[in-house]
Amino acid sequence: MRETFTKGMARNIYYGGAVFFLLVLIALTVDTVSGLPKTDNRQNITPQVALGKKLWETNDCIGCHTLMGEGAYFAPELGNVYTRFGKNTDAIKGFIAGRPKDGIPGRRSMPQFNFSDEELEALAQFLKYVDGIQTTRNWPPNIQG
Repeated sequence: MRETFTKGMARNIYYGGAVFFLLVLIALTVDTVSGLPKTDNRQNITPQVALGKKLWETNDCIGCHTLMGEGAYFAPELGNVYTRFGKNTDAIKGFIAGRPKDGIPGRRSMPQFNFSDEELEALAQFLKYVDGIQTTRNWPPNIQG
């Protein structure tokens, strides 16, 4: 081995390392993509589900609830609320509509949003859609969220 480290040697190490790590990145990306489930739920998105998602976002529901593990942990997980309520959208609509105007004194509680019947149905359909997504890797870990 030579006693001196030349610019050419440094350049070769730099480019060789860059190519090596680029190949590692490509291999890991291919491995990740090939491991993703082959499901596509987009065909089940109706205008009602889209409206429910819009209501979810505009009313900042994720500021209190989690959905598939993402969001705040102030209120229950809603990724499986349709199953928890007995696969009944009327129960979900009734729960949301039945919130007291000023909440429950001394307890944290969901506010009354005064949604219309159409908006309640859209939220219920959105939560039903989310419950049907099978790519959650067994989240939430139990029925209670």
